[in-house]
Amino acid sequence: METRKIATRDGFGEAIVEAGKKNPNVLVVDIDIGKSCKTAAFHKELPDQYLNVGIAEQNGAGVAAGLATCGKIPFVVTYAAFGSMRICEMIRQEICYPNLNVKIACSHGGLTPANDGASHQAIEDMGIMRTLPNMTVIMPADYYAAKALVKAAAEFEGPVYLRFTRDAIPVIYDENETFEIGKAKKLSDGDDVAIIANGDTVRLALEAAQQLREKGIGARVVDMHTIKPLDVNCVNTCIEQVGKIITVEDHNILNGLGSAVAEVIAEAGKGKLKRIGVQDQFGQSAPYERLLEMNGITVENIVAQAEKLLK
Repeated sequence: METRKIATRDGFGEAIVEAGKKNPNVLVVDIDIGKSCKTAAFHKELPDQYLNVGIAEQNGAGVAAGLATCGKIPFVVTYAAFGSMRICEMIRQEICYPNLNVKIACSHGGLTPANDGASHQAIEDMGIMRTLPNMTVIMPADYYAAKALVKAAAEFEGPVYLRFTRDAIPVIYDENETFEIGKAKKLSDGDDVAIIANGDTVRLALEAAQQLREKGIGARVVDMHTIKPLDVNCVNTCIEQVGKIITVEDHNILNGLGSAVAEVIAEAGKGKLKRIGVQDQFGQSAPYERLLEMNGITVENIVAQAEKLLK
């Protein structure tokens, strides 16, 4: 893992330009926050493929749905709190129900809006989106993963919800890494405990695994970048080969990654699980790392919960 840090929204901003140049049908439907969501370069380089609908998220979803019926591949770009909740009905009725090829690309996912407070911290978004039929839900773990998965989403047929961080996070992968939607990536091996994470918490899982190895505990780390469709085979392999699983996410522990994994474990009828994430509470205005600490989303807690499971 590199020492440099880059926000995944920056990876989106670069990848969407590349996708638009490759395919002129790729469009950006901007909700007037291009500076924060990194669509300024797309607007500058591909102005004929760019549309700003103003601060009108619901209209943006409808416009994107119409464009998709004409063979276009629109990316509706906004903050996660607005791109999941303010336009939820439009996504359901106008995008998912007719199974249109619209992508909802959202920055500021999870607690990363930090000092902006609870109104801008989307802790429910992936849970909401994964309950919608036909929707695919993705959160990349770093800058390079974001670039690869944005390009994959542009080539994927059907609705996709993509979630990015505002804050810079450590680079985990290199530029040559490949990703497949719906296929998890195993980053380290171990048979004592499996840590399944996504997004900005993958770096915490890797750090925790290193500390556990120093204690003689083998920790498997999985980047579950797609929580719908979940890589069920990967989870079942963790159940069979390891049995003790920890999920880590910057999202409410209800209906996010932890719940998705718990469903597989429940159907398997075996395995033990500990969910680490936002503890079903709203955030507040505070530094990002402090908000993570308030919810136990830390390396120290992952290590402690692994040791507890092993007892």
